[in-house]
Amino acid sequence: MNYLNPDKTDNRSVTTLRLREMKAAGIKISCLTAYDALIAKILDEAGIDVILVGDSLGNVVQGHETTLPVTLEDTIYHTKAVVKGAERALVIADMPFMTYQVSPSEAFTNAGRIMKETGCSAVKLEGGQNVVKAISRMAEAGIPVMGHLGLTPQSINKFGSYRSRGKDPKEAENIYSDSLALEQAGAIAIVLEKIPAELGKKITMALSIPTIGIGAGPHCDGQILVYTDMLGLTVDFNPRFVRRYAELNDEIHKAVLNYCKDIKANDFPTLDESYS
Repeated sequence: MNYLNPDKTDNRSVTTLRLREMKAAGIKISCLTAYDALIAKILDEAGIDVILVGDSLGNVVQGHETTLPVTLEDTIYHTKAVVKGAERALVIADMPFMTYQVSPSEAFTNAGRIMKETGCSAVKLEGGQNVVKAISRMAEAGIPVMGHLGLTPQSINKFGSYRSRGKDPKEAENIYSDSLALEQAGAIAIVLEKIPAELGKKITMALSIPTIGIGAGPHCDGQILVYTDMLGLTVDFNPRFVRRYAELNDEIHKAVLNYCKDIKANDFPTLDESYS
């Protein structure tokens, strides 16, 4: 079975089935966030497997300190844009805070809206036993759901900090049990955030569905980062799990400085850059 290689010889669309096939074959799954069509197109053409329209848009796009202010309408708007830019990658939309916690029925209705109005392939929500009924109902109706365990940003006011989770043996056991419950409920995959590498390995080995790590060690079936962190656009966020593959903040800063300089010096535009 062939999947997209660095030379891009396989351009088949990624589906939820293929994610499980990739796990079974030991092929790592690459994931990044995106919030607009342009970035989605760039990531898609580079061969990313999964694009998550994360509620991190609250931090990255809207400038909030947490993800809590993101609304259902925000998610639908940005997911529609990402879907237009992605041809191959599987697009998953984060369900915002309080769009699935009230009741399984409300969660089902909101997930249906996201799927119907955006054209994405799945939704993601945070939590363990408390979201099992919601996941079951969605799965039964054909709505693929990705889970999210460990550090769950929408619960920041409960946790009180963004420290790693699962170091305490009891908490680690709860996260492990929750992962089994999410799979049993019908989840297609689970994001594991900021947990010990050994716990990430234990969960990954126990599940038949893929695990996607962010600060959860190298044993997960795939990895995800916020694209602005990975590209060095954000400079005030430096957790251990982020590897910067570029320093675009510096590059953009220099480009804008030069642009302003040329305008002030009347060096832009030249006659060659003008119409006659």
